[in-house]
Amino acid sequence: MRQIKLTGREATVVRVIGFAEGMLGAEIQDNARMELEDLTDTLNGLLSAGFVESIPYSEQVDMAEMPGMTFEVNAAYTHQLREALFR
Repeated sequence: MRQIKLTGREATVVRVIGFAEGMLGAEIQDNARMELEDLTDTLNGLLSAGFVESIPYSEQVDMAEMPGMTFEVNAAYTHQLREALFR
């Protein structure tokens, strides 16, 4: 099992999304207090790593569609992401 290391922005987004249920992109932006471009870049990084999934499924999101999409933490990485957040 590999050890996950998150940047500050990635950790913020994962904390905001939480581990229970998905969250709309607009809610993530409000709670994370990040600019739309920064949040979209961070979400795309998490999506490409497989740590976060989008509903509907997409390998990459753009700024126009991000606020209306739902994002959730990939259940396969829940344990490792929790450890990464508390390190």
